[in-house]
Amino acid sequence: MLASRRAAKNPALDAKIRQMALPLAPLVQLTTGEVHAAFPATLLSYWLLTDDQLESLAHFYHQRTPCRWSGHYPCPVPWRSDLPLEDKRRRLGRFIGLRGCDTPTPEVGDGALSPGAIGYRTEGEFVAAAREAREKSDELEMFRRKMGWY
Repeated sequence: MLASRRAAKNPALDAKIRQMALPLAPLVQLTTGEVHAAFPATLLSYWLLTDDQLESLAHFYHQRTPCRWSGHYPCPVPWRSDLPLEDKRRRLGRFIGLRGCDTPTPEVGDGALSPGAIGYRTEGEFVAAAREAREKSDELEMFRRKMGWY
């Protein structure tokens, strides 16, 4: 009741509450078809995952301990247990398909792979590649017109 009164007075709060209540589709383990007990049911529960839960989820879905199943998930991620909680959460979010969870470009010595290094591209990389291809195509067309019969 109190939350609904506050939300009525603050539309931004109401929008955030609705956003945090969004349900997440569970991801099943490839080998057993089971869902991890700590898999977040909503966006809010995703943001409340602890370090131990994130480690357990990464292990359950074959990301912490690489094996033959690790790369068969839709978006496998390189996992390191020594990363800060925020980075682990971002990697798990990317693994389960949440938008905006792209791993930042690694610093020298980080040891993490960038999305482009393992065959994944971000939306910005696709747009940049398309722009570059279009510019090359326009340049080729210009030279064809200048050369006449070639």
